[in-house]
Amino acid sequence: MSRYKTLRLWAALVSLFGIVAMVLVAVGTVVWAVEVEGFWQTLGVIFIGAPLALFLATWPFALAQMMRALADVGDAVAP
Repeated sequence: MSRYKTLRLWAALVSLFGIVAMVLVAVGTVVWAVEVEGFWQTLGVIFIGAPLALFLATWPFALAQMMRALADVGDAVAP
């Protein structure tokens, strides 16, 4: 019996938030690329803005993975 079910539940909720964030970033990047004027600004959005935004949107996945790892360690050392 795991004593860390609450931590695993929060990890699942944070992962769900991460999925929503990734979808919103993808949609926002497309809208942003359409809204800028000029070829070079569009390329800047696609090659600089989009990767940076996607990188920042992946932080919830890292947090959820940390929570799961912490729960695994807690289960492993629990008597």
